[in-house]
Amino acid sequence: MKYILKNADFFDGEKFKSGDVSVCGEAASFGVFGNSDADIIDASGLCVLPGFIDVHVHFREPGFSYKETIKTGSMAAAAGGYTDVCTMPNLKPVPDSAENLAKQEAIIKESAVVGVHPYGSITKGENGAELSDMEALAQRVVAFSDDGRGVQNDEIMLLAMKKSRELNKLIAAHCENNSLLNGGYIHDGAYAAAHGHKGISSESEFSQIARDIALIRETGAGYHVCHVSTKESVELIRKAKAEGLDITCETGPHYLLLSDKDILEDGRFKMNPPLRSEEDRMALIDGIKDGTIDMIATDHAPHSEEEKSRGLSGSAMGVVGLETAFPVLYTGLVKTGIINMSELIRLMHVSPKKRFCIDSSFNTGSFTVFDLNKKYKIDPGLFKSKGRSSPFAGLEVFGKCLMTFYKGELVWQENMM
Repeated sequence: MKYILKNADFFDGEKFKSGDVSVCGEAASFGVFGNSDADIIDASGLCVLPGFIDVHVHFREPGFSYKETIKTGSMAAAAGGYTDVCTMPNLKPVPDSAENLAKQEAIIKESAVVGVHPYGSITKGENGAELSDMEALAQRVVAFSDDGRGVQNDEIMLLAMKKSRELNKLIAAHCENNSLLNGGYIHDGAYAAAHGHKGISSESEFSQIARDIALIRETGAGYHVCHVSTKESVELIRKAKAEGLDITCETGPHYLLLSDKDILEDGRFKMNPPLRSEEDRMALIDGIKDGTIDMIATDHAPHSEEEKSRGLSGSAMGVVGLETAFPVLYTGLVKTGIINMSELIRLMHVSPKKRFCIDSSFNTGSFTVFDLNKKYKIDPGLFKSKGRSSPFAGLEVFGKCLMTFYKGELVWQENMM
């Protein structure tokens, strides 16, 4: 199919320019080229942006398809402007061998509407005791992670880093020291103290980051920290970068825009790591502004309605985010002047593409189209994801995704599916 988007505002990474965008096969360009039989789309007043890349999502299939499938997850991605996502390995079976990975790959091939790039697990069964078959997985996975669990054993993480460096693959670490959790389920801060909840200490996160930074020094491995949430974590990573270590990190939209002062007695405010203090949130803002934090990832983690209806203490950890990430970030960070559009595109496209070696670009026909002036309230009932639990439900935002193209194919159009 050929398309011409007439009179679009095209963002080239630094500035907007107005004109037509042509799509033919797995290619796109600014301007019109030989598309006499193209489908003409009036894009007046609309903004063409690079397709977003999320390096941290949970699509739950195989094993937990009642929460999400690769089909519904990838549709949610497309509806949020994402053209590529990286799926975490807490599945059944865990992709810890070529045989187990093949089950996920078959479903991706059959049902994904955007680029879905699987992680391989660091350890067998994500049990932290024995390395996965990293060598057999390396050419078929985007990186290695045991996300959902921190690798508790220092020696296992050391071996994983040595092997990952040998294979030229990243370790993407969920940093959490189980000995410091103390049964907590929200941040160990003012809200927990005032409402009688058990708190998760900040040290449970940053102490394991400190351990792993020491292991990076020893091994030279490429290392990426998942969902950074504390001020201490930001400072540790800032110093490690200044030292020249091969380290990057991500944070999530909810950690940048919410803190424990925003928590309500509702499972949609429960995720891991938890919403931290306002001081932590401001440190994360500083981290995205000075480049310490390289990218924003949603940690899209859908659960059933029943699993998220048990309040803060009983609900499952995790919230959805693919369909809300850009509008909440654009509204909360760009329109308020905290960062500019170029910086947001760096966080949502440029840095994840580069760090995780994902072949996605406007030129290859992968991009998204937004109405940046469209104002609306976030309604989880309209999500394409099976998950409905969002801390941003009811929030008034700007920026509506109207179309997403993946490799030249129109995979999302508002009201078309």
